[in-house]
Amino acid sequence: MAKKRDRRVATQRKERVESSTQEHELGDSASSDRRLIFIFVFFFIVSPAISVLIYRFKFAPTTTRMDSYVYDGGLVKPDVNYREILTENGKGSENMSRRYYNYPVLAYITPWNSRGYELAKRFNSKFTHLSPVWYDLKSQGSKLVLEGRHNADIGWILDLRMAGKARVLPRVVLEVFPNELLTKKKLSNRAINLIVSECKEMGYDGIVLESWSRWAAYGILHDPSMRSSALQFIKQLGSALHSVSSEGDDKHPLELVYVIGPPRSEKLQEYDFGPEDLRSLGDAVDGFSLMTYDFSGPQNPGPNAPLKWISSTLQLLRGSTGSGAWSLSHKIFLGINFYGNDYILSGDRGGGAITGNDYLSLLEKHRPAFQWEKDSGEHFFFYSDNNHNRHAVFYPSLMSISLRLEEARKWGCGISIWEIGQGLDYFFDLL
Repeated sequence: MAKKRDRRVATQRKERVESSTQEHELGDSASSDRRLIFIFVFFFIVSPAISVLIYRFKFAPTTTRMDSYVYDGGLVKPDVNYREILTENGKGSENMSRRYYNYPVLAYITPWNSRGYELAKRFNSKFTHLSPVWYDLKSQGSKLVLEGRHNADIGWILDLRMAGKARVLPRVVLEVFPNELLTKKKLSNRAINLIVSECKEMGYDGIVLESWSRWAAYGILHDPSMRSSALQFIKQLGSALHSVSSEGDDKHPLELVYVIGPPRSEKLQEYDFGPEDLRSLGDAVDGFSLMTYDFSGPQNPGPNAPLKWISSTLQLLRGSTGSGAWSLSHKIFLGINFYGNDYILSGDRGGGAITGNDYLSLLEKHRPAFQWEKDSGEHFFFYSDNNHNRHAVFYPSLMSISLRLEEARKWGCGISIWEIGQGLDYFFDLL
């Protein structure tokens, strides 16, 4: 009996175990189904939705605000026409002080285009830095002379201080023979003292220095020793400026912005400013004004600054991820042109730069049909002059500028505008 009972008990236990196992299997199966449903919902519904939100947050244009006149009015688009431009170019948001581009904005102003002075005051809050093109450092016998104070407009600077907080950094072009400036310590010290003294006397917030293209033209950058001396001069100037405080309320150190040109080939040449130069000057320089314009010319008509070229230029300048230059992206001011070009396509060719007023006159006279060049991200049109010469005109549009602002933002860069007096009023509604 005991054996039968044991067998019955064993059988009952087996049935309970099997039943329990089946329940676990059913539970596991249900749980597995729930997991599969959760995974499906998460990866195919929730995750894409989150990705879209992240994309919109990260990559949506910072300028797409409802209080931006040009965006709210649907003016930033590829399919533009001349009538719309003629009607809208002088308009903008009621709140002209609102900034939409949150990285640094450096704007150049030239003495030969007085309109820029007025626009700098009117849109002061759109800029972090203003650079009037005033000074040249030249050799005069055995001496150095800093020419340009006659260009300086103290009243204009005072107006700027009242209108906003943009810092004034006049441009200084070094025209001194580099073989002398960079090899004679007394001469280089004299140059630095002249620049720093002018900033102190005139109440500037620093300077924008241009010298690299001239040094390249003299062929000194191929020599490692001379290149090292060139970099050392910039470092010493930066250190001297940083040791002096501005006269403004915030009492910040004087700043140095350095002008650099883009490489003209797919690979960096010996005379190009590259990642190692960027890294070397990273502490001494507060910003690098990168001239990403003038890609085309009268002998090779075309877009002024193709987007792919801009991107490849930034990639070459920053180098590989381990170069140390990647962390300096925030100091790069990507160049954006506010001027255009009118090229003659027939005969001996030719042509040259045009301002906003020139551009509007062409629209009024020729009433052209615009074309959008997707690869370069620029608008252009054709017309024929009175001598039956065929022309091609490339001039910035709201769409082309918006794309370049997005490119700069994607890289974490500021921008530098050459130059604001040549642009149209509603361009500033993007900044």
